[in-house]
Amino acid sequence: MRVPGGTKHSRRRRKVLAQSKGFKGKRRNCYRIAKQSVIKAFLHQYQARRLRKRDMRRLWTMRVGAAARSHGLSYSKLMGGLRRADVRVNRKMLADLAVHDPQAFEELAAVARESLEV
Repeated sequence: MRVPGGTKHSRRRRKVLAQSKGFKGKRRNCYRIAKQSVIKAFLHQYQARRLRKRDMRRLWTMRVGAAARSHGLSYSKLMGGLRRADVRVNRKMLADLAVHDPQAFEELAAVARESLEV
């Protein structure tokens, strides 16, 4: 006896086709191809969420390094000096200070320089 596909079958297909909205060509409206495209898109989305964290940390490091060089320090000297002075500011906050509050960053650079000289 044949099992009718019915509601579950069409709902599952409709869900996949709704997720493939915005894709081009058969990827949008042919179920078999759309299903593969949606799976791959979710995989890329998952990876991109992790890559974004890596990219942002690299950006913060570059910004802190550039600001440190403008104050006569290398990135590693600045970070080493801050660690030695027991200043616990992460790279994100340092980058934000370098861009939005150069005066505060200059004071942190001075603290790092002093701790390196001692």
